[in-house]
Amino acid sequence: MATTNDLKNGLVLNIDGQLWAVVEFQHVKPGKGGAFVRTKLKNVLSGKVVDKTFNAGVKVETANVDKRDMQYLYRDGDDWVFMDTSSYDQIHISNAVVGDNSRWLLENQEAVVAVHEGNPLYIELPAAVELMITYTEPGLQGDRATGGTKPATLETGAEIQVPLFIEPDTKVKVDTRDGSYLGRVN
Repeated sequence: MATTNDLKNGLVLNIDGQLWAVVEFQHVKPGKGGAFVRTKLKNVLSGKVVDKTFNAGVKVETANVDKRDMQYLYRDGDDWVFMDTSSYDQIHISNAVVGDNSRWLLENQEAVVAVHEGNPLYIELPAAVELMITYTEPGLQGDRATGGTKPATLETGAEIQVPLFIEPDTKVKVDTRDGSYLGRVN
């Protein structure tokens, strides 16, 4: 149990049997009446975001979410197999939990897996990953200043937009949050 004064971004609350992560919070003290805390909560399982207001000092139930550093090993049917880097325990995570992050996952890649009561809730990848381009149209000499883009397929199978001068077999840095091209890697 915690009070609304203990709220912070990333804290996971147990409200009506569902897990909600605090995305944003603001403590408000109006000129008239009692103080309150305005929050934006994201459902850990469905991803739905809602606004909720708590009176100041009210007790809220926190969920014990364990975030562990893990390494992605391989696919096993519809499951993704991760290994805890400290205990070497392997855990199977369903396709639904991995979700869109599968576009950026390579074997032996590090990730943070959030686990609640033995159930994996979600995975967090680093903000940027380095991936090889397997296919894109050939670049043209002089196409460096126009700012145009073209589609490119990465080694994971994901498709992103890259500048026109990028060639196949080039290693690029990709933002895992929105899939944008960040630059070439030497």
